[in-house]
Amino acid sequence: MVFMFRHRFAAAFIYWYSIALFAPAFGQVPQVNKKDGEKMERSVLLNEWSGPYGGVPPWNLVREDEFLSAFTTAIQEADAEIDLIANAQEEATFENTLLAMEGAGKGLNRLSAMFFVYASNLNLGPIGDIEKVVVPKLTEHEDRIYQNAKLFQRITSVYESDAMTNGELDVAERRLVEDRYKTFLRKGAKLNSQEKAQLSQINTRLARLFTDFSQNVLEDENGYVTWVSDESDLKGLPESVVKAMANAAKERDQKGGGWAVTNTRSSMDPFLTYADSRSLRETVWRNYYNRGDNGDEFDNNKIITEILRLRAVRAKLLGYQTHAHWRMEPTMAKDPQAAMDLMLKVWPKAVARVGEEVADMQAIADAEKSNIKIEPWDYRYYAEKVRKEKYDLDFNEVKPYLQLDKLREGMMWASTQLYGLQYSKISGVPVFHPDVTVWEVKDQNGHHVGLWYLDPYARGGKRSGAWMTDYRAQENYRGDIKPIVSNNSNFIGGEEGEPVLISWDDAVTLFHEFGHALHGLVSKVRYPSQSGTNVARDYVEFPSQLNEHWLDTPEVLNRFAVHYKTGEPIPQALLDKIKKASTFNQGFGTVEYLASALIDMKLHLAGDVEIDPDQFERETLAEMGMPTELPMRHRTPQFMHIFSSDSYSAGYYSYLWSDALTADAAERFSEAGSFYDEEVAKSLHDNVMSIGDTIDPAEGFRRFRGRDVDTTALLRKRGFPID
Repeated sequence: MVFMFRHRFAAAFIYWYSIALFAPAFGQVPQVNKKDGEKMERSVLLNEWSGPYGGVPPWNLVREDEFLSAFTTAIQEADAEIDLIANAQEEATFENTLLAMEGAGKGLNRLSAMFFVYASNLNLGPIGDIEKVVVPKLTEHEDRIYQNAKLFQRITSVYESDAMTNGELDVAERRLVEDRYKTFLRKGAKLNSQEKAQLSQINTRLARLFTDFSQNVLEDENGYVTWVSDESDLKGLPESVVKAMANAAKERDQKGGGWAVTNTRSSMDPFLTYADSRSLRETVWRNYYNRGDNGDEFDNNKIITEILRLRAVRAKLLGYQTHAHWRMEPTMAKDPQAAMDLMLKVWPKAVARVGEEVADMQAIADAEKSNIKIEPWDYRYYAEKVRKEKYDLDFNEVKPYLQLDKLREGMMWASTQLYGLQYSKISGVPVFHPDVTVWEVKDQNGHHVGLWYLDPYARGGKRSGAWMTDYRAQENYRGDIKPIVSNNSNFIGGEEGEPVLISWDDAVTLFHEFGHALHGLVSKVRYPSQSGTNVARDYVEFPSQLNEHWLDTPEVLNRFAVHYKTGEPIPQALLDKIKKASTFNQGFGTVEYLASALIDMKLHLAGDVEIDPDQFERETLAEMGMPTELPMRHRTPQFMHIFSSDSYSAGYYSYLWSDALTADAAERFSEAGSFYDEEVAKSLHDNVMSIGDTIDPAEGFRRFRGRDVDTTALLRKRGFPID
């Protein structure tokens, strides 16, 4: 998520049956044929993963032209597996129905894991067109599962059986049955045949629109570059940023100038923070915040209008008041009002803080006789001046101590102290790009835990932001299957042979994404659909946001925040300044995020009215009292969280919901006197990190904290007044 885009999987389709790799218990799958009597050549992409560590993705064997035919085969095989479960003659039981479903679709899972890594990280050449074909097919397959009346009847039989109440099934098993039953209900299992057909049409159309939306944003990220040819326009920029811009220009091999600002957050943010050229800051800002909103063939406004209309129709068809009500039913918050209540508790305090921040910035601009009013492209630039004036803190002084590789070592070290994990960089394992490195993870006794892949750098065809992906989920109900996870970022590479220096915000994001990876790695559950990050949307960001707190612990900074030239640790005086300024600019950070979260919720509470996205955004922000000096974090035409899939739709609030949990959980470590307190760390592992979705997340938090969440901790964390 991950900036706040910390999204664990880039695909527009996420499988209900999770990632399961064992053959189903119900027998062999029929061979899929091209024609009667003629066998289709089976793609290597459908084979079980072989090699060390329980098998690894065979990236070295991927041929892009095989994806479409492989998906045809994999979907047909998965359909056949589901039909075998649904049409079984034996009385439905937990084992022959729910567990059989956990094991179904293994070939499709493996293929999808690999393809959507390509779609997120290597979306070049034919991949975009393949995605437009594949995603609707996957959606149709999903609908065939949820609309299978015989399968639903078998699930219902187990759900209504004595096994759910007589102790035959344990807590995790009962939760699995209940979740599966309720998910089928939410996906239209009880609709009549005509309604099911209408639902399938809506879902298939949405799948295509989601893909088109994503491809359009990617086109604008790749298509808009701010070229700098005059060296004087680099004034104010740190040396590391200038070098990164030079490298970006070389990679594009164009004659637009000696330096390039690419249209990604990791490139835009430092330029807006330090560049003295106001006109170039405005150009970079407009390029970035107008993605998907340029009135050309890649404009997303009409797509958004149709997505919102179809979501509203679907919600009514399924018996829900709005799409927001449908999406939020399985979350911790349960309904939109609970999410709105939390957001509106914070919003006025954050807006008031922005007013204070803008006044401080305007005072500096006036003192400089710049004769300007603070605009969105000025906010980061003047905020940095205020930081220097108020706290004597210049993050240019901090950046030489923030080496990407050293901070990676630091977050690994912290996880060793907390969870006993050990890391060894390995070679000989296929990767999908030369930028990718792989680590084997072991526990404190030397036993294999899983693999962690890191893909840190920006490149053409890679979507912006940062995210975590499951290649394979942990499970142990049919063998001890270890997880394979990855972190993906968009850092700008430095000069050959020199360390990559990152900003403080990027360092926070690095630790955040690793928190998602840890959530997957330390999972200790039986069933893949309950494993790791397969938890409620407004709970999944809790472990990752909590992991951010280990970045600024003295133990990490003193060991791993060392100067890239001298090797000296970051001075204590500088650490003191960072701590003192910890709540600085929280107005900006909170308002830009909350504006996006509130727009998301309001769009999906609007019902089936026709919505012009630009107009809705403009008028709603004005009604909310949005400060004009800053934008939403994700403007509507580029809001990948909510329009590239259903995943975060009516769910972007979840970062704030999770941060309320995070702030309260962090205070437990503070109360214990250390973020490395062994007792608290063990409780975090046992009640949050390792248990996945085997129990209700509220109960897991309650066991860790000893009580329900105290939301005032969130206000304390952000430095806002408590009423």
